[in-house]
Amino acid sequence: MHYRICNRCVMDTTATEIKFDENGYCNFCTDCKSYLEKTIFRPISVRQNELRGAVARIKELGKNDKYDCLIGLSGGVDSSYICHWAKREGLRPLVVHFDNGWNSELAVKNIENIITKLGFDLYTHVIDWESFRDLQLAYIKASVIDIEAITDQLIFASIYRIARKFKIKTIVDGVNNSSESILPGSWIYPEKLDYVNLRNIHQKFGTKPLKDFPKLDLFRRYVYANLFHYNKIQPLNLIDYDKQKAKELLMAEYNWKDYGGKHYESVFTRFYQGYILNRKFKVDKRKAHLSSLIMAGQITRQQALDELNNPAYNAKQLAEDYDFVIKKFGLTKEEFERYMDAKPVPHEFYGTQWDKKEFRKFYIARMLLKPVVFLAKLFKQTK
Repeated sequence: MHYRICNRCVMDTTATEIKFDENGYCNFCTDCKSYLEKTIFRPISVRQNELRGAVARIKELGKNDKYDCLIGLSGGVDSSYICHWAKREGLRPLVVHFDNGWNSELAVKNIENIITKLGFDLYTHVIDWESFRDLQLAYIKASVIDIEAITDQLIFASIYRIARKFKIKTIVDGVNNSSESILPGSWIYPEKLDYVNLRNIHQKFGTKPLKDFPKLDLFRRYVYANLFHYNKIQPLNLIDYDKQKAKELLMAEYNWKDYGGKHYESVFTRFYQGYILNRKFKVDKRKAHLSSLIMAGQITRQQALDELNNPAYNAKQLAEDYDFVIKKFGLTKEEFERYMDAKPVPHEFYGTQWDKKEFRKFYIARMLLKPVVFLAKLFKQTK
């Protein structure tokens, strides 16, 4: 297909799944429009009523506990604003930060400012760096696209583990449909929580054991969903959330500093999205992020095009991050560039949780647990 860009958003033919209708509108923004109409574009009165009910449920479920909810905080705008919102609503969260060794100084300072001002308790889960580095290097050597799936898995697994440890019943999620509703499957590994894929890649290319790494495989997800019944809420999708206004509020009230890109509070994420994806996989994730904001009515298409005319990475910052990242990985420039030149390999090549043998293990374990699930539900109904 010759190069083409959508007439409504800024998605283009670098996303292999793209299709265009008679108006030149792509399938991504068409699907996004339909999705947003069912979520953040619902009448504000409906969303406010839903939010009031959700907050009341959080307080009721946690009324006898030290914490009534758990919030993940990265130092980025969405999670920082969630903390501000929780304080305003009178919630008592345990704030959890996942430290994988790549925090920028800016993120650390943002977290410190938010926690200090709000007076919330902070629980920092520090992952074993040598094991985590080995796992990231395994993904780089495997030549798969979604290196960040590792962090996503570990964050979710850690949150469930910590919630269970502190007997917290509600998890407050910072998902923000206004900026995250468009993302081609070819630009990520859609099965981000696929522990089998992670395990197989590590077994093939890793060299160190995964020390105390929390798992979130199919069986554990079944257990969490059917035995622990965590209450979940996504407040940013129930309020009129404007990312730019949120940044301005955080700057004014918490001395919060902008980090210049989506999820750029992590040095590796900044390097991955700004360099690795562009260099190796010819993917500019800004297109998806900006297209989401266009469809949410938060920026114009021209503003998005103007942004895309700017380099994906500041040249000075790239040079600094490049040297820092390969040194932190313990690689030479030649070794790293050899991995960047290697042909991309689909995640599925290494096996998935849906492979017949793997899924059968889950199926058998689930069947064995079903009587326990039934009794747990029965007990809950009689309480």
